[in-house]
Amino acid sequence: MERWFEEAQLHVIELPISWQAGRLCYSAFIRELPMLQAEGGSRKDVYRQLAEAYQIYWEKHQQTEEEEMTSSLLSLDELLKYYDGEAFDGFDISMDE
Repeated sequence: MERWFEEAQLHVIELPISWQAGRLCYSAFIRELPMLQAEGGSRKDVYRQLAEAYQIYWEKHQQTEEEEMTSSLLSLDELLKYYDGEAFDGFDISMDE
């Protein structure tokens, strides 16, 4: 599992093992994405949770990228058809002819 993170060029930061409710608690996060954190009873569980969290994050990020690219693939006429009279970022028609 650790090799998978290395291949994806991600670095897992393991926090010190703690003792909670009479059990060992392992915790870690991905250095490049600190909001992706995991906690579990074993290192294997922690790495599995991080991999699952990263997969969900990556899928959401890919969907957002695809949505952003859709409008850039439209022609001027298609853009005006969908955005009739509405101004949006990244698009400016110059009427100086």
